[in-house]
Amino acid sequence: MPTIQLLSDLLINQIAAGEVIERPAAALKEMLENSLDAGATEIIVQLEGGGVKLLRVRDNGNGIAPDELPFALMRHATSKIASLADLQRVASMGFRGEALASMAAVAQVTLTSRMKESQHAWQIQSVDGTQSEVIPAAHAQGTSVEIRELYFNTPARRKFLKSEATELAYCEETFKRIALSRPDVAFSLQHNNRMMWQLPMLSGSGCAPRASTPAVSEVSWDEKADALPRRIEAMLSKDFAQSAVPVSRKAAGLNLYGMASLPAYSKATHEAQYFFVNGRFIRDKVIAHAIRQAYQDILHHQRHPAFVLFLEIPPELVDVNVHPAKTEVRFRESQAIHQFVFHTLQQVLSTPVALTEHASDLPNQLAQIPSVQRTMSMQQPLQLHTQLHTASQPLAFYDALFGKKESREGEERNQNDAPGLSTPTQTFLSEPEIPPLGFALAQLAGIYLLAQNEHGLVVVDMHAAHERIVYERLKTALDGQQIPMQPMLIPVSFAADSLDIATAEENHAAMSQLGFDIAPLSPTTLAVRAMPAMLKQANAEAAARDVLHEMREYGASRVLTERRNEVLSTMACHSAVRANQILTVPEMNHILREMERTERSGQCNHGRPTWFQMSIAELDTLFMRGK
Repeated sequence: MPTIQLLSDLLINQIAAGEVIERPAAALKEMLENSLDAGATEIIVQLEGGGVKLLRVRDNGNGIAPDELPFALMRHATSKIASLADLQRVASMGFRGEALASMAAVAQVTLTSRMKESQHAWQIQSVDGTQSEVIPAAHAQGTSVEIRELYFNTPARRKFLKSEATELAYCEETFKRIALSRPDVAFSLQHNNRMMWQLPMLSGSGCAPRASTPAVSEVSWDEKADALPRRIEAMLSKDFAQSAVPVSRKAAGLNLYGMASLPAYSKATHEAQYFFVNGRFIRDKVIAHAIRQAYQDILHHQRHPAFVLFLEIPPELVDVNVHPAKTEVRFRESQAIHQFVFHTLQQVLSTPVALTEHASDLPNQLAQIPSVQRTMSMQQPLQLHTQLHTASQPLAFYDALFGKKESREGEERNQNDAPGLSTPTQTFLSEPEIPPLGFALAQLAGIYLLAQNEHGLVVVDMHAAHERIVYERLKTALDGQQIPMQPMLIPVSFAADSLDIATAEENHAAMSQLGFDIAPLSPTTLAVRAMPAMLKQANAEAAARDVLHEMREYGASRVLTERRNEVLSTMACHSAVRANQILTVPEMNHILREMERTERSGQCNHGRPTWFQMSIAELDTLFMRGK
């Protein structure tokens, strides 16, 4: 019968390595966090073989005293915490004292360090858990940790490592997370002597490097206003930086700042999602759910938003001692954190239309459409038959609305002087009262509204835009407990099965909240006696059937709570203007003005964009003007 015995320190560390150092990327994370805790302002990373053959991190931090070097490679030796009280309010990236000891148990580790006041550096090595003597070495101020042949003494574990390219990809992602969190630190990454990333130290107003840096940032988003966006653009993409809006809110000791993408910029995966709590990259279900909710009715189908967000919270309100990898946390007031993140993002994403946030490169957007790509590839002329409804006498119309201007009279005189030329009537757009989306010019193909503003051409998907307007109105009305109802002069009857009739009878109160009065006329017939006042253009039977289907499928309680947005979105779709519906100029302008007043009007209920801006400069480029 086996007897209970103590495990050797080497075996204990090798077991711990399986949790803490599962692959080179995990070792890199621990080493980078140690450098930041040491107050480094420059960190150099060198890899070979995807980090398996060599992983070296060099910094210019505070360094380690020579008599403390042996302790740095021992298990549960740390300078970060000394008591339970320290553990409950951790203010550093590392604190367990396990990482370097675990690395030393499964790799060949060399630790070289020099403090500022030291004459020279000191070095210690560890192989198979056995430490060498501390000897003098050459090194600038700071510390270098070199790991060679990871898992060389545990071949079974090494077999679980992936290919060089895969391990490098994990290392690069870890590097990106750390570099994104600290724009005030310079980073570089080399692999097999090839430079992959070289990021200079950035500083905004007040964003200066500090001698030592706790995890809780002392620099707010306001102070990082220049540095952080530039680091984000350098590491993610210029497209993301241009398609994202700044996030900044403080309340009750919480501070959320960073950048979040508009719905038009989304991803098929979670690849561009970075959330940091007190400077530490985390994956958390509470945070993920709050962000999903903020984007829930403005993001297209299964697309995912992109964001780089930082949450600063008092250390005692978050437990980081949950998992050895320290990527999971536990909030002491998770519901409050959820609501704070959700409402902050919802407010940012609900801002009404602004040209600066939605200007898009229309030619590039069009070029991504397969049908347009096929058309562009054809080497023969193609005649497109479109229906263009132009605004008749545009000057007279806008004169009636805004008063006649002398500049317009001058333009009319110019047109009279040259009757054979058709001069573009655009002088009214230089007036200060020009709204962000400008004034309507025409309808194109029965689908799009064309408008002109001070920047150039605006193209609007009229159905998608109107659908969002009605949807937001319905949500506001239902928040007030009931959607206004409009009795019908002649009730609309339709055939229904017994379940639909039972559903209408059982859920009459809930249907009334949604603005419907539906009652049985016979055992096989229902009548729509009243409709939501906002759905006056909708087909009464189609709208009633859709709402009845929701009630029948999910029940009144779920329809008015968790399914509310889906139901209201369906109702709005019924009421929105349809393709090939001819609109007058006042009707087109009414849609534009409503868009400017409506939250989230840049996207339809399904997350698709509702409008694009095309500048005069882009049009000039297309027609090669000035060349």
